[in-house]
Amino acid sequence: MRLAWIEIRDFRNHRETALEVGPGLTAVVGPNAQGKTNLLEALFYLCALESPRASTDLPLVRSGAESAFLRGEVEAGTGRFLVEVEVRGSGQNRVQVNRSPVRRRRDLRKHVRAVFSTPEDLDVVQGDPDRRRRFIDESIRGLWPLREGAITAYDRVLRQRNRLLKDWEGSGQGDLSPPGGLEAWDEELVQQGSELTLLRHGVVDAFGPPAGEEFRTLSGDPMVIRYEPSVDWSGLPESFRGRLEERRAEELVRRTTLVGPHRDDLRLVVQDLVARGFASHGEAWGAALCLRLGLATAVRDEVGESPVLFLDDPFSALDPERRGRVGRTLSGRGQVVLAVPDDAQVPPGAAVWRVKEGGVVPE
Repeated sequence: MRLAWIEIRDFRNHRETALEVGPGLTAVVGPNAQGKTNLLEALFYLCALESPRASTDLPLVRSGAESAFLRGEVEAGTGRFLVEVEVRGSGQNRVQVNRSPVRRRRDLRKHVRAVFSTPEDLDVVQGDPDRRRRFIDESIRGLWPLREGAITAYDRVLRQRNRLLKDWEGSGQGDLSPPGGLEAWDEELVQQGSELTLLRHGVVDAFGPPAGEEFRTLSGDPMVIRYEPSVDWSGLPESFRGRLEERRAEELVRRTTLVGPHRDDLRLVVQDLVARGFASHGEAWGAALCLRLGLATAVRDEVGESPVLFLDDPFSALDPERRGRVGRTLSGRGQVVLAVPDDAQVPPGAAVWRVKEGGVVPE
């Protein structure tokens, strides 16, 4: 799987850029704030139809322009895909794949797979559980794009149930009788939450072992990745219903849902210690990078070919020895595009693109 070429117009600080992308390793080199990350973001957007950095599309459109435009071709085992995207600052984007309109991201992502590693992934290791839950769900979308509806379905049920609990006033002071309709939302929560719990368990089983081995290669120590659901996943859905019953009174007092996948966590353990609590900045950085590399391996094992891999500034917090260990493994991962600040961090054998003020010059 590879991105063959791309044309970019008015995306972030890239006014107009056209590039052919080689099949192996490409290093995007340049000082900070010149457009390296923006270029990787545009490449990824063409493959995934979303930004790995922005929750809305407005920041993607260059200042002074009404829309950004991306056009390129991706080669995959299932065919060649000409992808054309108009990214609008407001309103719905326009997307065509092989000249036909596409309204759902998964219609492209079931054919084209890409993984993006960013320095913000450090929060997956050191941040709050919510960031780790989002990483698990991102992994579901990357590995099984046709099953991502389970994520949105659970979020919808959770919002509705929380609204019912928040608006409930009871029949008097200290009244803990449940509000009308709660039982129906309980069952919806159990059904959708059980499906999402099983998906999360499956995806952690898929990316966890290869990510742990990546960390062993990097540091010499294995990293164990454990999914920690808020209910016993092996006893679903009965265990889910039991936990809801146990915490019923507390939910009525606190007016919010206390059981379900929104309370899950992901535990990263090295030498019997939780990485969040003990890891140095370099170790945490390496763990975050290895999670993305493990996901890329899981995608390869699932679809039979490596995803396009984008690595934004992967080496900056690694010492030279560990930097070399990672760099030596990149040539065997299919098409890889990485952004680095200088030539000293260019891996052996990589083609080089130089970026300055939103312009790109291949060497």
